[in-house]
Amino acid sequence: MAKARLIHVCSSCGAQSPRWRGQCETCGEWNTFKEQAAPAVSAGGGRSARSVPHGANAPVSLTGFSLDGATASPSGLPGLDRVLGQGLQPGGAVLLGGEPGIGKSTLLLQLAGKMAASGQRAVYVSGEESLGQLAARAKRLNIHHEGLLASCTTSAAEAASILSGPDAPALVVVDSVQTMASSFADGAPGSPSQVRAVAAELVEAVKKSRATLILVGHVTKEGLIAGPKILEHMVDTVLYLEGDRQHFYRILRSFKNRFGPTDELMVLEMLGDGLVPVPDPSTYFLGERDEKASGSAVVLALEGKRPFAVEVQALVSKSYLAMPRRTALGLDLNRLHLLLAVLEKRLGVQLGQSDIYAKTGGGLKLTDPGLDLGLIAAVLSSYYDRSVPPRAVFWGEVDLSGKVRPVAAHDARLKQAKRLGYTPVFHPPVEGRGAATLKDFQRALFGSGQG
Repeated sequence: MAKARLIHVCSSCGAQSPRWRGQCETCGEWNTFKEQAAPAVSAGGGRSARSVPHGANAPVSLTGFSLDGATASPSGLPGLDRVLGQGLQPGGAVLLGGEPGIGKSTLLLQLAGKMAASGQRAVYVSGEESLGQLAARAKRLNIHHEGLLASCTTSAAEAASILSGPDAPALVVVDSVQTMASSFADGAPGSPSQVRAVAAELVEAVKKSRATLILVGHVTKEGLIAGPKILEHMVDTVLYLEGDRQHFYRILRSFKNRFGPTDELMVLEMLGDGLVPVPDPSTYFLGERDEKASGSAVVLALEGKRPFAVEVQALVSKSYLAMPRRTALGLDLNRLHLLLAVLEKRLGVQLGQSDIYAKTGGGLKLTDPGLDLGLIAAVLSSYYDRSVPPRAVFWGEVDLSGKVRPVAAHDARLKQAKRLGYTPVFHPPVEGRGAATLKDFQRALFGSGQG
């Protein structure tokens, strides 16, 4: 009997090597190669010995290809349809990632319930929970429909058989891809080789059906979906469910979408009966803001295609440390350092002996460059201990020379500011109006700048 061939597989990215290496040349990680038995390969070079009839996969012309049955169906959640682009695409594979306990399983069980309520069949395949646990959660969410089915298995072949059966459902949820095991790969469930094989088996099955497949993916401590990066390439859509578990809001974002845009998002609120879409999230993140307090400013931040009114807070206090503290929550700390350096250089504001803390209200994490002007307004407000005008709103990017630069979707932000009744509006110069430099901005907001 021939001796089994051994290979070394990187546990971080799934790269293979015939010999052990200290550093992976693909991902750069150290000491990640583990010895595994090489998967058996059939005589034809494939992973199985099944024969393929001649001409079964012959190329066809796209000109005369029929698109019947390729129309997306509504999911029952309009916000989710907008994020997906058109709805649930037949034969489409979706990957949903998020932190543990953020609400991925709750959202997908609600989605399956919506599909069942519309008269379609949906199957929830769980490798993490028992049928009793799923039934208890469905009861808590008030989901009772005959078309909602559940299966508890860790076999990728069994999950694929649900997709390839003659009576395939409209929606199949697999929770999660890291708990499934495939016979086409060695290693424990969750290893890069297993995740890649499980995803390949399930995606291949859904492409031959008219169902929609949603895979749940675990994330690493860095917030990335666990497993090889190829997992995100294999699916059609990649969604992330984000939010702070200490707050009630959740944000569903699209990071990859073959069927629609990638700049849409959906805001949900976690309540006792599940995740509920927020109809108008424009001012949802303001909360109970004290308009008379210093160190607070309202920014119209762009998330997706929608401008949100978000409170940016800053606290500037005398430091008693050799190295003053700089802390940012919900903001990029490097961005904060950059803006503080611009303030000192261009406005002469001495912040070298001050501790500075900045955060966004509601726990929202933002990367919009338009936050710059609002963050500077909050820092100056705290530094001078003077509040900004109660209904003032800000947006604009600040460069290293101290100039205020235009940002994307200016017209949409201005329209939203007028709809919400904000005035005065501080923004980059447009048609001769607005603050052109930080000195102009400081003069318009605080006069001479003295407290």
